[in-house]
Amino acid sequence: MSLDLNSLFEDVTRRNASDLHLAVGVPPTIRFDGKLLYLKERGILTDEDIERALSSILSPLQMRKYQSTHELDFSFAYKRPDGKTDRFRGNAYYSLSKMSAAFRLIPPVVRSIEDLNLPSILKDISKKRRGLFLVTGPTGHGKSTTLAAIVKEINNTRDDHIITIEDPVEFVHNPVKCLINQREIGTDTASFAEGLKRAMRQDPDVILIGEMRDLETISAAVTAAETGHLVFGTLHTQDAAQSIDRLIDVFPMNQQEQIRVQLSSVLVGICSQQLVPKGDNSGDSRVCATEVLISNPAVKNCIREGKTTQIKTLIQTGMSAGMHTMEQCLAVLVKNSMLPREAAFTYAYDVKELQRILGK
Repeated sequence: MSLDLNSLFEDVTRRNASDLHLAVGVPPTIRFDGKLLYLKERGILTDEDIERALSSILSPLQMRKYQSTHELDFSFAYKRPDGKTDRFRGNAYYSLSKMSAAFRLIPPVVRSIEDLNLPSILKDISKKRRGLFLVTGPTGHGKSTTLAAIVKEINNTRDDHIITIEDPVEFVHNPVKCLINQREIGTDTASFAEGLKRAMRQDPDVILIGEMRDLETISAAVTAAETGHLVFGTLHTQDAAQSIDRLIDVFPMNQQEQIRVQLSSVLVGICSQQLVPKGDNSGDSRVCATEVLISNPAVKNCIREGKTTQIKTLIQTGMSAGMHTMEQCLAVLVKNSMLPREAAFTYAYDVKELQRILGK
């Protein structure tokens, strides 16, 4: 049975699935409601099936790069039979010397902070004129969606120049009040660090960095925030304290004291998040649980002095400033009947703390 990639994309959108996986020796697989589901009726995939499928959506240059490096990030628009367009983010890779690919469906409409039920403090963050704000969490838990919602808020309320550096570009923003330039790694710029360095000469007010993954990018982001820009970035870290430690640990030991001082000066805050399955088989099957750190004098002091272990306590007692821990958020979701207790305990960072808040 030959692989019909278009019909698979239709299946993903029709089922409201989040991901499509292609791998040799198994049927096409989708992620629905957070769980993987084999599409057995599609048959077992061969290496030739996947090569033909990728050749139909990649340019010859992209295909050569993929076959040479065995890795490729890309995004593309798929036009449905009804004329509507869906965007997918793709990653082509090799597994046991065989071609494989993963596709993530990008929602067609950029949802707002309110639509996503995100903390309202993010609206205040969108009003900042300078500093560094991080959105952190595991892969596939909505970090790009949250950043897109913040960019949408800025686009609707400010008259500024926004530059995004992404790998690849996911959500496409149409200018409302802001001028928006979205740059894709490999197509528009060579790397995050290079794009960020060049952005400083492009008169930006707001800079979004898709991923802060190395010393050069992190250093450039901190410098951009120091020089009067509002910078957003992501990290694959669990909570605020871990995120701060990750940023500092990237630097050599002899530079870590300096970066602590710089980071304490520019950090605006951190939103750590995870999508928690509600387990009720509803159409909206996952809820976003967050932990929010807002940088205040006490937080700045902890960063400067390397006392990140005290940050959790500052978040717990900082609700009046818009802060909350993951456990406090999960408890609210349980009390508001938006999440079952079992799911909350599964995703809690500190189970004993959640037990204390909810009561045994």
